[in-house]
Amino acid sequence: MSDLTTQYLGLTLKNPIVASASPLTKKIDSAKKLDAAGVGAIVMYSLFEEQIIHESLELDHYLTRGTNSFAEALSYLPDLGTYAMGPGKYLDHLTAVKKSVSVPVIGSLNGVSKGGWTKYAHYMQEAGADAIELNLYYLPTDPDLTTVELENTYLDLIFDVRSAVKIPMSVKLSPFTTALPNFAKRCVEAGANGLVLFNRFYQPDFDLDNLEVVDSLVLSSSDELRLPLRWVSILYGKVNADLALTTGVHTATDVIKSMMAGAKVTMIASELLKNGYDRIPDILTTMQFWMEEHSYQSIHQMQGSMSQQAVKEPAAFERANYMRVLGSYRDLP
Repeated sequence: MSDLTTQYLGLTLKNPIVASASPLTKKIDSAKKLDAAGVGAIVMYSLFEEQIIHESLELDHYLTRGTNSFAEALSYLPDLGTYAMGPGKYLDHLTAVKKSVSVPVIGSLNGVSKGGWTKYAHYMQEAGADAIELNLYYLPTDPDLTTVELENTYLDLIFDVRSAVKIPMSVKLSPFTTALPNFAKRCVEAGANGLVLFNRFYQPDFDLDNLEVVDSLVLSSSDELRLPLRWVSILYGKVNADLALTTGVHTATDVIKSMMAGAKVTMIASELLKNGYDRIPDILTTMQFWMEEHSYQSIHQMQGSMSQQAVKEPAAFERANYMRVLGSYRDLP
């Protein structure tokens, strides 16, 4: 039987399927089901920057100042919805999950400013997290904010969190980066042990009946695998960090492609939300069958085998291939 074990962030995982940050880990029973289904590790749902702000003295200052001028001062704060859980309860829940499962548990911090991140990263370590995933989820809308300023903010944050903890740390990146390979390299230099590609920004929609902007959650599909697959392939061997692929992982084929690109793990959520925990053993069984049929003895053997540095035509990952793809399309009669 083929060996499915992989190394990620210094942790030995029994297979490369990791349950990514999602509501699936908000309950102990759900985490136990993920463990029983066979995942290699679990990433906790995120502790958001807004939740930390809610708890800070700085919040009281802004609320007090705002109420003198605006009747709707509370609207300054984002609506956290039912997803939110206070930082203290989050840490208690992380400890409970860690005690309830047999696989590594990775804490998740979601934000961009320094604030209390270093403190809460340390708290996560004390709560039992085996590693931390720092999720740089930020949408720059200020036209005066430069790329250099934003990237330096990110890098300072990574450095500060790295300085606060001894456990491994990965950084979850956005695909909307001007020079991704350079920024990825600088993230590693700032202290990241791993890079997770990519953040999936949820896009708002318009309600035309009420003329309102509404939240709209659309789960991923396998078609979305191509973007992170391309960049994992390009970054493999160029940055000294473990690569994780997330977004678009739904099938055994998706996992195998990700391994061949150079990922150490794949992260999955949408498939489980749509089709349940039983998909995990189904994917693992199909992977085993494919690997044995194609004479792969281990996951390690295939990792990076189709990265940019390994394939015969490296230009297939670059713009040089763009005209060929367009030229292959035939007009309808």
